[in-house]
Formats: sequence, structure tokens, C-alpha cells
Amino acid sequence: MIERVHEHITAELQQNARTDTIFVLTAIVLNLLTLGINSGVASESDKSGTTWVVFFTFVILVIVVNFVAELGLLKGKQSRAKLIGGLLKMYKDQGVEGYYDPSLINNYNTRYNLFLLTVVVTGLMAIIVPLILMF
Repeated sequence: MIERVHEHITAELQQNARTDTIFVLTAIVLNLLTLGINSGVASESDKSGTTWVVFFTFVILVIVVNFVAELGLLKGKQSRAKLIGGLLKMYKDQGVEGYYDPSLINNYNTRYNLFLLTVVVTGLMAIIVPLILMF
């Protein structure tokens, strides 16, 4: 039974990693696309009402997608900590805790923080740079 629990936890960790990858890639790709589109829109000489609607529609999209990605990554970080905590307890109960270095949890937390920072910074750039070009 322990083997099945171990397989289940490791499968959950793998799914968690795939989901986090999707969140990060989606947010960054959208941020970069929006940066390009809104920079092009901002540099137009004729800024009609349609230009402003397109511009602010993409700004809202960036804010919403980045918010969702940030929440997803924070939940992923919490889930990973709980799953690894379960693994560490299981390893201790089985007498094999020496094979998993608990300091890896800090490395995972640092990695999540870097992912979160990357999403936030690219999102801010996707908004700020076109605004600078606009005015």
C-alpha cells in the first residue's frame, strides 16, 4: 500500500509541475504578445477611440491572466510543500529519510518565487512600456 501512496504523491507532483509550466508559459507568452501589440498600437499617430479600446482591452487581459497565473502558482507552491511534506513523513516512517534532503523544499520555494517574479515583471513591462510610448 505504501508503494501506491508513493506513486500517487509522485504523480501529483508531476502534474503540479506540468500545471505550473502551463501557467508560467501562458502568462509570459501573453505578456510578450501584448507588449508587442500594445507598443504598435501606442506608436500609431492616429489615436482614435478604437485604439484606446484595443489598448485597454489588452491591458485588462494581461491583468486578469497574470492574476490567475499568480494564484495558480501560489496554490502550486502550497500543494508541492504539502506533497513533499507527506513524502518526507513517509520516508521517515519507512526509515529512508536520509535519501531525501529536506533543504530541497527551500530550493523549490526559491524557484516558485522566481517564476512569480518573472510573471509579474513581464506583465508590468507589457503594461508600462506601451503606456510610455503612448504618452
